Amino acid sequence: MELYPLKVFLTVANEKSFSRAAEKLLRTQPAVSLALQRLEHSLGERLIDRGGKELLLTDAGRTVLDFARRFENLERELDNALSELRDNAAGRLVIGANESTTLYLLHHIENYRHMYPKVKVQVRRSLSSKVPAQLIDGDLEMGVISYDPEDARLVAHIIYTDHLCFVVPPGHHLAGRGTVSIAELGQETFIAHNVLSPYREVVVREFKRRRVPLIMDVEMPTVESIRRMVQMREGAAFLPHMCVAQEIAQGTLCEVRVEELNVERKIRLVYPAKRALSHAAQAFLEMVAAAAGSPAENTTAGAQG
Repeated sequence: MELYPLKVFLTVANEKSFSRAAEKLLRTQPAVSLALQRLEHSLGERLIDRGGKELLLTDAGRTVLDFARRFENLERELDNALSELRDNAAGRLVIGANESTTLYLLHHIENYRHMYPKVKVQVRRSLSSKVPAQLIDGDLEMGVISYDPEDARLVAHIIYTDHLCFVVPPGHHLAGRGTVSIAELGQETFIAHNVLSPYREVVVREFKRRRVPLIMDVEMPTVESIRRMVQMREGAAFLPHMCVAQEIAQGTLCEVRVEELNVERKIRLVYPAKRALSHAAQAFLEMVAAAAGSPAENTTAGAQG
């Protein structure tokens, strides 16, 4: 059943006149009468008693009138809900990220929450390697990763540039050094992340190329556990700078530059190229782009360096 004939019937019943209903609906009286006849035909019931001088509803008409009013209320609620979504007074923002890349979102989420306090924000923990597939499959609307997915179906927007840093505990024999070479690290015990990443591969490859042993006797599942193990003097580690910036500033960890390893880490906000973003996601993208000083539109991931 179409909703328009119900709206016509509701207006006729409220106005108790075909002519006044036609004026209110900006239609001709014959058009209003025809719409009502079609509604009666589709329902198989007469809704208005046309025999008397006054417009009276039949029993079926009074029943349909009750439902027509409910439909009108639902239509109003739908309009209000859509208006709230457009104004970001409602809705939900879902972003996929792993443990370390979530840190790059915190400041943006704080600003977003101040601007749109009624939007629900969910950062869903995902393996970085799986985020592109989850975006393409529709399981996520946006994602944050630290590499170029090189997929034309995705758009990647760089939101932060970080670097991989070598950290040791205070009092370590290398702690006072400004720089070291890889050759000096062959006897060090490294606390490694047991989740494979492009950055771990870069470190492993560089040590192998220079024929320096890379001793990874301890592997941990999270950045937090690696950081704690280094602070407990159980070894050294390569970690994203943002993940240890506070500890370096407080003096509980020391960063030492490795001459042969200058690994830049570009953090990308990624989303499907051909799927329309929700109002909440579009507002987040525009806010992040403004903070980065670049337009919200970007090229596909496969075209980026």
